[in-house]
Amino acid sequence: MRNVAAIAQRELNAYFSSPIGYVLIGFFALLFGWFFYVPLAFFEQQSMQSAMNPGQALNINQMLVGPAFMNTTVIMLLVFPLITMRTYSEEKRSGTIELLLTSPLTDVEIILGKFLGAMALYTAMLSITLIHMSILFIFGDPEWKPIATGYLGLLLMGGCFLSLGLFISSLTKNQIVAAMATFAVFLMLWVLNWISTFVGPTTQAVLAHLSITEHFDDFAKGIIDTKHVIYYLSFIAFGLFLTMKSVDSERWRG
Repeated sequence: MRNVAAIAQRELNAYFSSPIGYVLIGFFALLFGWFFYVPLAFFEQQSMQSAMNPGQALNINQMLVGPAFMNTTVIMLLVFPLITMRTYSEEKRSGTIELLLTSPLTDVEIILGKFLGAMALYTAMLSITLIHMSILFIFGDPEWKPIATGYLGLLLMGGCFLSLGLFISSLTKNQIVAAMATFAVFLMLWVLNWISTFVGPTTQAVLAHLSITEHFDDFAKGIIDTKHVIYYLSFIAFGLFLTMKSVDSERWRG
């Protein structure tokens, strides 16, 4: 684990040794702030109307927290390709990939280190959003369980995107190509649930199961279903496995 931690620290330092880490966190915080403010303004408007009609009950988790979490998955489509595009592409472009492949490190240690480094950056992004959630607890009384499960779902979904982004980055030395290809694949996975509405029931069930956002709905509602957890963990493992095979083939070609 010491080697994995060293690689993860190296990756995290690489993000913050240049402006890219700060820009990504700022961009993520800006978009989340907007997606948080819009349902908040709508909830405030509805609250004022419900004050005139006491029989109308409002649920802050359903009207504000849930939509904010779902909109966060949209931010992932924009930000995550920028996180993963450099993980292997930059190593290939600069020639440092040979140093890694010839170092006394296994492919698994390198891949896990890069993955955990990217996850650490993503966790830092999510930690900024805790400021928004704390405001709800200061001025309101939201349920904490849907918020906790929502963050768990975001971490698991983020892990899926990052593992797949690592694999795509390992296929090319051009960061722009890696970013565009990663965005295209992410978008395809994100819209699978929409596509399923235009096909037959059997294909619809298959696409709904493969849809990465379909499995997040229960997390946003405060429900932890083992089938969703298994799906995300299997997706992460599969993405890292593909990355390992890609790196292994690079080692043999080198």
